[in-house]
Amino acid sequence: MKAYVVEKYEKKGGLRLTERPDPQVQTNDVLVRIHATAVNLLDSKVRDGDFKIFLPYRPPFVLGHDVAGTIVKVGPGVTRFKVGDEIYARPRDHRVGTFAELIAIHEDDVAMKPRTLTMEDAASIPLVALTAWQALVDIAKVKPGQKVFIQAGSGGVGTIAIQLAKHLGATVATTTSAKNAALVKSLGADVVIDYTSQDFEKVLSGYDVVLNSQDGKTLSKSLNVLKPGGHLVSISGPPDPAFAEALGLNPILKLVIRLLSHRVRRKAKRLGVHYSFLFMRADGRQLEEIAGLIDSGVLRPVVDRIFPFNQTPEALTYVETGRAKGKVVIKVQ
Repeated sequence: MKAYVVEKYEKKGGLRLTERPDPQVQTNDVLVRIHATAVNLLDSKVRDGDFKIFLPYRPPFVLGHDVAGTIVKVGPGVTRFKVGDEIYARPRDHRVGTFAELIAIHEDDVAMKPRTLTMEDAASIPLVALTAWQALVDIAKVKPGQKVFIQAGSGGVGTIAIQLAKHLGATVATTTSAKNAALVKSLGADVVIDYTSQDFEKVLSGYDVVLNSQDGKTLSKSLNVLKPGGHLVSISGPPDPAFAEALGLNPILKLVIRLLSHRVRRKAKRLGVHYSFLFMRADGRQLEEIAGLIDSGVLRPVVDRIFPFNQTPEALTYVETGRAKGKVVIKVQ
């Protein structure tokens, strides 16, 4: 099969198109012919080596975390899917590699593709929707009437998180540029802050939940807009001790991670709020629930551009500019 590989960890390093053996199908795997995949900032961070301390891959490896496609083979232990099923998924860590023609995925990570979406639109959903779901539903447990601040509302996670928070009954504030204000309002944002001319810390107060996706300075300011007992969930770091414990890291790495998040955890404690780091996980059952929300019209994908497979490196470069509205998709088949 054809695939784009990372030859070595390198900042802004290139991807190389090469021939790779077809994936081996394990007992509980489905083999998927990839119709479309999507690009995430996570892809560039993995390529750069930002996560190799706790999420190591051995180069050369295939990049890519989103997939929509058709099952062409099933392992002997598979019970939920059959050949010919159209699916979408975010493969689990250490088994990613969707910048390719084929991928083997554990069936627990897979769900039937939303009926109302094309393959390209479906490929845009898994990683960002699972991130939003796990942040707002699993961790923050957003309830009707609460106030939720979602940063970067026109980005991949932001566009889905706004819609999900509104579905959960929250009042939603977000940041974006003036040119994207109409987009985030159409997704349900109640308060729109132009980050180029306004300081959200001076506009917002008394919020129940913040979904942080930006840098450390923004994270520190975000803690100040929470009311006592509020919860900040960060998908951009720093990782916290609970994350290190969940990964079963060795004592030295646990100490390193504890030190990395010490300052933000100390400030959160002083303010009487909660801090959590989220590194989303694969979950086919959650994708089933998300597919239901999509098919019922609650959630809709936002796709900025679709690149052909032979322009996968260009698609990654475009995402790294930070200009994309919603997701960037690659049409493989």
